[in-house]
Amino acid sequence: MDTTARLNLRLVGLSGAIAMAAAMGFGRFFYTPVLPGMIAGIPISSADAGYIAAGNFAGYLAGAILAGQGWAAGRERMIALSSLMATAILLAAMALTTSVPAFVAIRFLAGLASALAMILTSSIVLPFARNCGSRGHVVNFLHFGGVGAGIALSSALALIVNTSAGDAAHGWRINWLAGAAITLAAVLVVQWMLPRPHGMTERRVEPALRWKLPLVLLTTSYGLFGFGYVITATFLVTIARQGDAGPVIEFLAWFVTGCAAAVSLLVWHPLAVRAGLARSYTVAMTVLAIGVVCSVLLPPTAGALFGGLLLGATFMVITAYGLQLGGKLAPESPRRALAAMTAAFGVGQIVGPLVAGWAAEKSGSFALPTLIATGVLVVCVVLAAIVAKRIP
Repeated sequence: MDTTARLNLRLVGLSGAIAMAAAMGFGRFFYTPVLPGMIAGIPISSADAGYIAAGNFAGYLAGAILAGQGWAAGRERMIALSSLMATAILLAAMALTTSVPAFVAIRFLAGLASALAMILTSSIVLPFARNCGSRGHVVNFLHFGGVGAGIALSSALALIVNTSAGDAAHGWRINWLAGAAITLAAVLVVQWMLPRPHGMTERRVEPALRWKLPLVLLTTSYGLFGFGYVITATFLVTIARQGDAGPVIEFLAWFVTGCAAAVSLLVWHPLAVRAGLARSYTVAMTVLAIGVVCSVLLPPTAGALFGGLLLGATFMVITAYGLQLGGKLAPESPRRALAAMTAAFGVGQIVGPLVAGWAAEKSGSFALPTLIATGVLVVCVVLAAIVAKRIP
């Protein structure tokens, strides 16, 4: 591959990274560092926080289902960019109300937009990786690493805003507006950089999925993964706040999560090459389960930092390897497989915050829901291990 081709490949990956940072790092995950300020400043209860998060994931599920339909064929780039623009608008809308039903509605629409942006941007970017052989992994690293970069940036933004405002309770509105501004800037950059769909000059509707046992087990594990990771991913900063870990640890917990996520695919790549995607997927799920349980069993500071580190080190790896495995198991309908798995993941994400909010409200902490999530992740490991025995 000559220098120009290699540079173009990196630009493709970078366009995906910026899009994923906007759609997921801000559109999805910015709720986590802003939530403690909303709880203190509005205020809202743990159950309310769970409802708002569940609304976002219900929208994510709707977006995943919509993305898997034939209507998007040939329009991927336009829909992806429109969804990113909607994400910026909806982030700003969060600053304009204190109504929990309004928050739920806004986050539902934001979830729908982030799912469309993630799936359709991935459907444009990832074929460049598949068609470039061994050198295509640079696209995967950059594309999925964008989520972690967005998380780290959003954490730094929240710290700056909260410090400037004097208290997160007074800075939550500014946080949402600042996040919207950064996302809008990202949209303008992505519009310039994102390539046209590779090898998709004609509109093509994929055939229906063939649900063989490995794909069924993989999709089930991926859906349960949505439940197992989302409680920590949504409430990690709030858990640190409840443990009086302090604002610096609250920032560092989510910042470490983002930084670990940004480099996680690069770090895990040697294992994936040696052991294969399916076995690496299983190992990553095991490490995630350890991180989730440690987030509440260790002392507050250690739990927040270690839990955040292992969460960041694994959740994008599980996401990327899971979706790649889905495409491998359904080569005739990779986008439908991606959408089906994302939909299963979305169901898990909806149930997770509802269970967490209710259990935290009853028990007075997030320890009980986190232990429940750990048990679910153990089931994920078992299912993933079965899949790994059937495919390389």
